Amino acid sequence: MSSVAVLTQESFAEHRSGLVPQQIKVATLNSEEESDPPTYKDAFPPLPEKAACLESAQEPAGAWGNKIRPIKASVITQVFHVPLEERKYKDMNQFGEGEQAKICLEIMQRTGAHLELSLAKDQGLSIMVSGKLDAVMKARKDIVARLQTQASATVAIPKEHHRFVIGKNGEKLQDLELKTATKIQIPRPDDASNQIRITGTKEGIEKARHEVLLISAEQDKRAVERLEVEKAFHPFIAGPYNRLVSEIMQETGTRINIPPPSVNRTEIVFTGEKEQLAQAVARIKKIYEEKKKKTTTIAVEVKKSQHKYVIGPKGNSLQEILERTGVSVEIPPSDSISETVILRGEPEKLGQALTEVYAKANSFTVSSVSAPSWLHRFIIGKKGQNLAKITQQMPKVHIEFTEGEDKITLEGPTEDVNVAQEQIEAMVKDLIHRMDYVEISIDHKFHRHLIGKSGANINRIKDQYKVSVRIPPDSEKSNLIRIEGDPQGVQQAKRELLELASRMENERTKDLIIEQRFHRTIIGQKGERIREIRDKFPEVIINFPDPAQKSDIVQLRGPKNEVEKCTKYMQKMVADLVENSYSISVPIFKQFHKNIIGKGGANIKKIREESNTKIDLPAENSNSETIVITGKRANCEAARSRILSIQKDLANIAEVEVSIPAKLHNSLIGTKGRLIRSIMEECGGVHIHFPVEGSGSDTVVIRGPSSDVEKAKKQLLHLAEEKQTKSFTVDIRAKPEYHKFLIGKGGGKIRKVRDTTGARIIFPTAEDKDQDLITIIGKEDAVKEAQKELEALIQNLDNVVEDYMLVDPKHHRHFVIRRGQVLREIAEEYGGVMVSFPRSGTQSDKVTLKGAKECVEAARKRIQEIIEDLEAQVTIECAIPQKFHRSVMGPKGSRIQQITRDYNVQIKFPDKEENPVHSVEPAVQENGDDAGEGREADPGSPRRCDIIIISGRKEKCEAAKEALEALVPVTIEVEVPFDLHRYIIGQKGSGIRKMMDEFEVNIHVPAPELQSDVIAITGLAANLDRAKAGLLERVRELQAEQEDRALRSFKLSVTVDPKYHPKIIGRKGAVITQIRLEHDVNIQFPDKDDGNQPQDQITITGYEKNTEAARDAILKIVGELEQMVSEDVPLDHRVHARIIGARGKAIRKIMDEFKVDIRFPQSGAPDPNCVTVTGLPENVEEAIDHILNLEEEYLADVVDSEVLQVYMKPPAHEESKAPSKGFVVRDAPWTANNSEKAPDMSSSEEFPSFGAQVAPKTLPWGPKR
Repeated sequence: MSSVAVLTQESFAEHRSGLVPQQIKVATLNSEEESDPPTYKDAFPPLPEKAACLESAQEPAGAWGNKIRPIKASVITQVFHVPLEERKYKDMNQFGEGEQAKICLEIMQRTGAHLELSLAKDQGLSIMVSGKLDAVMKARKDIVARLQTQASATVAIPKEHHRFVIGKNGEKLQDLELKTATKIQIPRPDDASNQIRITGTKEGIEKARHEVLLISAEQDKRAVERLEVEKAFHPFIAGPYNRLVSEIMQETGTRINIPPPSVNRTEIVFTGEKEQLAQAVARIKKIYEEKKKKTTTIAVEVKKSQHKYVIGPKGNSLQEILERTGVSVEIPPSDSISETVILRGEPEKLGQALTEVYAKANSFTVSSVSAPSWLHRFIIGKKGQNLAKITQQMPKVHIEFTEGEDKITLEGPTEDVNVAQEQIEAMVKDLIHRMDYVEISIDHKFHRHLIGKSGANINRIKDQYKVSVRIPPDSEKSNLIRIEGDPQGVQQAKRELLELASRMENERTKDLIIEQRFHRTIIGQKGERIREIRDKFPEVIINFPDPAQKSDIVQLRGPKNEVEKCTKYMQKMVADLVENSYSISVPIFKQFHKNIIGKGGANIKKIREESNTKIDLPAENSNSETIVITGKRANCEAARSRILSIQKDLANIAEVEVSIPAKLHNSLIGTKGRLIRSIMEECGGVHIHFPVEGSGSDTVVIRGPSSDVEKAKKQLLHLAEEKQTKSFTVDIRAKPEYHKFLIGKGGGKIRKVRDTTGARIIFPTAEDKDQDLITIIGKEDAVKEAQKELEALIQNLDNVVEDYMLVDPKHHRHFVIRRGQVLREIAEEYGGVMVSFPRSGTQSDKVTLKGAKECVEAARKRIQEIIEDLEAQVTIECAIPQKFHRSVMGPKGSRIQQITRDYNVQIKFPDKEENPVHSVEPAVQENGDDAGEGREADPGSPRRCDIIIISGRKEKCEAAKEALEALVPVTIEVEVPFDLHRYIIGQKGSGIRKMMDEFEVNIHVPAPELQSDVIAITGLAANLDRAKAGLLERVRELQAEQEDRALRSFKLSVTVDPKYHPKIIGRKGAVITQIRLEHDVNIQFPDKDDGNQPQDQITITGYEKNTEAARDAILKIVGELEQMVSEDVPLDHRVHARIIGARGKAIRKIMDEFKVDIRFPQSGAPDPNCVTVTGLPENVEEAIDHILNLEEEYLADVVDSEVLQVYMKPPAHEESKAPSKGFVVRDAPWTANNSEKAPDMSSSEEFPSFGAQVAPKTLPWGPKR
């Protein structure tokens, strides 16, 4: 199928918008060379006018040009046409994109029909829909609703007829909407309106209206008559533009329904009063009979492509012929292949009608111009500029370029087509004379390298040789590259592309297998490491795969030797990474992690540095106990041993090795570690470490407290023995809420089952997905016995009973407060038993329990215990000063919550006193209180705001009171020298805050102005001793640091000539930094700007021994520098840049090779050729010889280049020296009065600005040439 997509969207829009035709001469492509200046209208074309737009909208619809695919019997295909004026989405950037494409995809997905869109020549939209009948009808309705602009109309029929339009269950209405592709809205029964609203396309509305009126006519109580009239005579009865039938309807008051041309029906329906209806029928019959007698037909052949011109926009041409001649013209349907047009009318009028039919058919013509397909885009021009010149002159001519064909098709009015054809033929002739093309074959794998990064290579070739290079996309896998343009440029571009391809063929490509996990490490942060490798091997291209591909292949490409060197370098790097990426996990009890970290991370830092490993500890809030060590294998093992030894020293940790055959290890670990985890948890959280799979080792290590280790060892060996003899496993299921009940309090029930049967029972952990699964492992008979017992327990739990008990209503509140928390806890603990208390307000004491029999009994017992506790409850007071309440509560009330849980009591703190300062005024008497009683109050008695109330059993309340009093903080004082206070506080208080967090105390340091040595520590008595010891330990550390600082502050001065200072400092301070780090000293050079300071004195500060060593190192460098000599070499300044190299790379290489320093003159120096070389005498001589050889080599190139430059300079034109006249146009508005004065571009009157004032710019006026 040919496409119309060769015109660019911009030029196509211009073509269709109908710019005012300009009477301009045929322009050739090299019009820039014309000597005459352009006219004002050429340079500034006027904007489009409305009339032209309307004219373009009247263009006829194009024929469907797509091939219909072969279809199965159950599938139908329908073609719909949406004219340009009815299209909803007209302005698209590119056909097949945007909202229209999205809508079509949605329709295809929703209905299951297949849609194909094409753009007709008149910009109408043709849609082919294939699929099952139902799907096609639904798709059609959606297409009309969403892609075609919607019109609406109303039709009035009697209210009582509406139900017949709707039909049974709305089926008739749905069928009508599908057939006509419209939306029909019928007013609700309670709405008095009789207007039915139809929304859709014009054609659809006509069909729907006809159908609705037919239904109404059938049901109408008035007379209804049907008259059979041949379809061919309907146009005569309707008359031109339906005028005749309208006239009859108006005169007789009868409704006459003639089916539209698209509906294949012959009957005309009349509805109205009987007498008037009879008149209307008689008149129509008379017209029909008369026309049947008088008219005759002739058949003529008219090309199918010309039918649309005969029909005209919206059938206007047919109506026009009928009006002028009284002849009806019958056109075959668009999906028919027939070209026969039938004219029906009176014999004397047929001739005139036939003339008009042929005139309409031949008013448009189709022509073609031969032009090689590769020239098409040059004919169109950049953004359609060349074609725009033709389309602006002749907007009715449509020009079509068919891809792959050597012709251009023109369609439009005959005269315009002939003019356009001449212009295009002239263009083609000119282009063939001036242009050439060549096709070369280059392996497609090199195409992206020819294009270069962001198209750099190919754009350079295009610009340099003024050619167009067309490289096929990667998806085509084609080797053919096409070069088009000036013949000479084409040949030069061909030569260069073939040379590039030849060079690439000689290159070597090597795939390096590197595990993807190392790719990021090799690339480095922000690509630093890979940049270093690329700098080292600049000729090698290194390509890493996309991370999403999960590929291990890294591709190297470049000269063979360089690729080999780069491969070896990268393989060595990877070997180092592999060696350093060994990882082991060490389980360490959580309570010992802080000891392994050490104070301020000292321990872990030391282990990391000495073992040269990376050690990762789990987060504080994590439940994990595993420490991960990464590095070389030997180093990891050493770090692991050190960490384990710390744990062993800190606690009574035993380590036992058990020999278990390796083949049993997987079965002992169990699915996802469930079995081994159950043993570890049961034996107090010991760590059991199995050897790495495949190592062949039988040794299993158990680590933990001695008693637990023995217990775990016993269980593990027993389990291994069972596995070796006969291992049997059974899974049973039970609701998760039953698990607690099956395990029993403290694991009592499940332990009993284990002991009696000898089987191991494993319950799911919180992490397991299947929470219902319970696994039983052991010997077959033991497992079956345990299964039987557990199933009996589960059956009892499933056996739901309902019981009740009596609970005094005064206790009900305790169970239901806090959203029934107590009841929830009982339900969780006793297998999900449901406890229902009577509603508040009713005085019932009956409490219902529903659940498994055993659970109900246990829950009843627990409720009884709670009631006994409530009845035995007492309230006591505990007096603690209010200022300590916050401390007693602890962070977020944690301490008080712990006491509440431990002693099963309730604790209530008093409200905070608003004004704690006691008033000296006498209390005001209120509510008749005896003022005298207040005076007798004991001044030593506790205030109300200090009293904490404890409720619960008496013995528990007393114990809770003691626990509360133990939480009251006390204060001790510690003597610390005042000069150390600021170090104890630390930067921004970090030091003192750390101590307070570590020892859980408050440390108060006196204000500096007090000059006091006393530091106060406030906290729990249990924490004070530790805090005091920690503070004194910190004081000792600080005093030791003070002494060390005094020793480190030893100063030593060295006298060194200032000219040697830069060499001692080194490049970017490298040399002096090395001395500082090696000897652990600070080295200070004199300030150049300070005139009072001696410029030859270097000061060294540090330990006395270290300063002397650093001094010797500096003097050694000075000794070497004194032996050096400096020589000036005359070196032609034109070769300086080449000797220095890119970013100084070449000169650095020379300096490193000969161990010398080379200084080039700065710009503006008196002697630009003088280069200074400094170093040892023999090195200086060798370096000078080397750079003189380079000068000789480079100078020859420079001389050759300068000679060539002379010949390559363009000849100076004397004309160019003449002052520019600027941009000149003819026939401009300001020359109307024959004034030669050009417009003043700086004048705001002649060139007013839009919006805000803008300063005028003196830029060249007019478009860039």
